[in-house]
Amino acid sequence: MTAINWAALNAAAKAASEQAYAPYSQFPVGVAVQAESGNIYYGCNVENASYGATVCAERNAIAAAVVAGERKLSALLVYTPQRNLTPPCGMCRQVIAEFFQPDAPITSSNHLGEQQSWNVQLLIPDAFTPMYLAASAKINKDS
Repeated sequence: MTAINWAALNAAAKAASEQAYAPYSQFPVGVAVQAESGNIYYGCNVENASYGATVCAERNAIAAAVVAGERKLSALLVYTPQRNLTPPCGMCRQVIAEFFQPDAPITSSNHLGEQQSWNVQLLIPDAFTPMYLAASAKINKDS
């Protein structure tokens, strides 16, 4: 596995946050993910007047990696130009659990250079993952 390039992740996430479309919340977010291949992908939040149609930066960055053919991601960095360090929301945590190992680092940084880190297991313990679907399929076949 490639070493995590935190400086590149932070720079990409910061640049992505500058492209965020956040006219309602005024809360721009940029995210960068590093795949196991070493490639870095990024995304920003894109809000919508119909709030439910808003897509978070985390899901946009992960989608960019998936579009490029990546399936195994190794690190994620959330950047916000806010005083408070911001972890991913619940919906994003579920998507993160799909593509990252439980011990994968998730880091939040801000414009003050502060950082806080977690791992996937800490952010979403007992996540619903594909293993539960496989177990269900086996049970249904055995019935």
